[in-house]
Amino acid sequence: MKIQESGEMYLENILVLRDRLEKVRSIDIVNYTGYSKPSISRAVKLLKEDGLICIDNSGYITLTESGESIAQKILARHQILSSFLRSIGVDGGTADDDACRMEHVISDVTYDCIKSFVEKNN
Repeated sequence: MKIQESGEMYLENILVLRDRLEKVRSIDIVNYTGYSKPSISRAVKLLKEDGLICIDNSGYITLTESGESIAQKILARHQILSSFLRSIGVDGGTADDDACRMEHVISDVTYDCIKSFVEKNN
């Protein structure tokens, strides 16, 4: 399944929030990202239609198996890329911001090389 960058970001955000809050609602995503309620509502609807999340009767959002897999992949990429950027002297905030953009567009080949470099040098 090919998912858009924004969808990957929302899945990653849900994963991060789940680890912090245990139960995630749309308003939690609004507060975390700073995006508008209508934007989050639309994104959540699309993720649900794509079978990447489930929403229970209380409004709590959970990742499906495929949603979890995508979210874990994106989060791991973010962490590796951020670590790499810090290792070459980029300040923490900039490294996180840049990693957030890079994680969606970097090729698997380049990512795997960066990951190997980070693992060897940490």
